[in-house]
Amino acid sequence: MSSSGERRKLVLISGATGGIGKATAIAFAKEGGYDLAMHYNTASDEVREKLTESMTNHNREEDFRFHFFQADIGNYDSVRKLHREVVETLGPVDILFNNAGSACGHTSVQSLADVPIDVAEETWRINTGSGILLTQLCLPHMEAQNWGRVIFDSSVAAFTGGVVGPHYASSKSAQHGFIHWLAGNVAKKGITVNGVAPALIGDTNMMGSSDDKEVQERVASRIPVGRLGRPEEVADTVLWMAKNAYVTNKVIAIDGGYYPY
Repeated sequence: MSSSGERRKLVLISGATGGIGKATAIAFAKEGGYDLAMHYNTASDEVREKLTESMTNHNREEDFRFHFFQADIGNYDSVRKLHREVVETLGPVDILFNNAGSACGHTSVQSLADVPIDVAEETWRINTGSGILLTQLCLPHMEAQNWGRVIFDSSVAAFTGGVVGPHYASSKSAQHGFIHWLAGNVAKKGITVNGVAPALIGDTNMMGSSDDKEVQERVASRIPVGRLGRPEEVADTVLWMAKNAYVTNKVIAIDGGYYPY
């Protein structure tokens, strides 16, 4: 409960220990007034401890609650267990950020034949199916209280095809169809449904380590703003979507002006 007696809004972030996930968790902690349920799959104790330190340094509220939850986001039974544990530990979810994603070890694909169909299905399950399932599980509470936020972490690959591969691009574009359908379905219930579509964001798994300066500089030289994006800039957009009740049915590209739409 908040100091005013109202229940604090609970944010569930899947993939919370990756670059964008961490930045988003810190953004909500810094904003204040939210509790955080943070999903991870294989993150080490050290990674979780560092994120805990960052959040607590930015949020000194006495009633601030957060918890880490492990789950294999590619397994639907594990996703159901994740939701159940979040509700039992922290309460029902008000804001869902479906952020977890993977290319399943296949990047820079040059031929469709290079992506086995089981890899394509696994990629869709991780990037899209689990987010739809989590949304199904969280939505009844949002509908009951006439307030909720559902946000997907897509990619500009959903617009352009991108450079990762057909399995990844198609899984991200599937998110967009779901966003557009659900947004119209729940708009009058106080629930907004949106997506962010990042590209060329540094310090993320998709872009690799920031230590690879040569690669980073080569990519940055092709971006109109002259640099890679930062995870914090994606997080700012997610926070804005969570706070704004009049923005729905949108997928916002965050790419430094690289792709003309």
